[in-house]
Amino acid sequence: MSTLSPETLKTKQHFEILDGMRGVGAMAVVAFHFMEMVYTDYSQNFIAHGFLAVDFFFCLSGFVIGYAYDNRIATMGVWEFFKSRLIRLHPLVISGSILGLLAFLFDPFGGHPELYSPREIALVFLSSVLLIPYPVVTDRAFNLFSFNAPAWSLFWEYVANIFYAFILYKLHRKWLLLLAVFSAVGLCFVAYLSGNIMGGWGGSTFWDGSVRIAYSFIAGLLVYRYNLIIKNKIGFAGLAVLLLLAFIMPFTTWNWLTEPLVVLFYFPLLIALGAGSVLSPVFKKICIFSGNISYPLYMTHYAALWMFLNYYTANKPTTSELFYIIPVSMLLLVGFAWVVMVVYDMPVRKYLTAKRKQA
Repeated sequence: MSTLSPETLKTKQHFEILDGMRGVGAMAVVAFHFMEMVYTDYSQNFIAHGFLAVDFFFCLSGFVIGYAYDNRIATMGVWEFFKSRLIRLHPLVISGSILGLLAFLFDPFGGHPELYSPREIALVFLSSVLLIPYPVVTDRAFNLFSFNAPAWSLFWEYVANIFYAFILYKLHRKWLLLLAVFSAVGLCFVAYLSGNIMGGWGGSTFWDGSVRIAYSFIAGLLVYRYNLIIKNKIGFAGLAVLLLLAFIMPFTTWNWLTEPLVVLFYFPLLIALGAGSVLSPVFKKICIFSGNISYPLYMTHYAALWMFLNYYTANKPTTSELFYIIPVSMLLLVGFAWVVMVVYDMPVRKYLTAKRKQA
């Protein structure tokens, strides 16, 4: 067995503004999920494009993976790269699955677990833990992962990581650029057929996720490979506002055009600006906390969303009541995600990293 040097194992420094922007995206996703439970007509949803945060995450992932591993994956090897990604990502995949299972079985506001046999429930849970798509639960809208719907994007993240380890890191940037062009055409084609690029999360839109991850991941990788970092003084606050503008743009019949434009050009530009911007000391702790909490929040919040939907369906709270319920719930979910991060995710990752270094 080869010995890995500390230089190979160490993690590079973070772009703290990008970390902060990832947290803004995670909060936008949570707000979007709450609002889509209330307003099935997305044109009435003030953050109807919050789902585009996933495409921002994909683009950011391509940039960060290229920055962190391009110059060392050949030394560390593919298997060690996979270990790094599994240690970073999978503990929260497991916790999100467990939370989803508990919410499914013990939702105080409703749900119908009695409609499914123990064997069926076990299979759905196992598919969620192992990230094997299994869209069979009718009252969960045939999500790929019925106990933790947001895990669909982690499935495609893993696929992108596999392609990166075996193919993309070796490719010259001109070939990456060609792949990005083909992926952009595919994304535009899906947007035109569907009227939007919201798909990828469910059985009927499974393959939409492939073009979403393909373009955005490669675009982020190209931002790094071409060193398209734009020096600026916009700062975290300004870039957070610019990011939010993408999420609150109106949901119209022109989505087939506006959404691809945002994903194809706007998000890579924001990555380039975020990587080159100056972080004010005032926002440093906010960015660090926001970045740390973003993934735990993303992977733990949806269990509560199913309970919220059943509560909303049964009790029909007024708009004025929702004005308090949703923000308070979001704050509680942030607090819960922080507890999961501190009590579970960080210790597990620390333990696994230590065991890996001892191997």
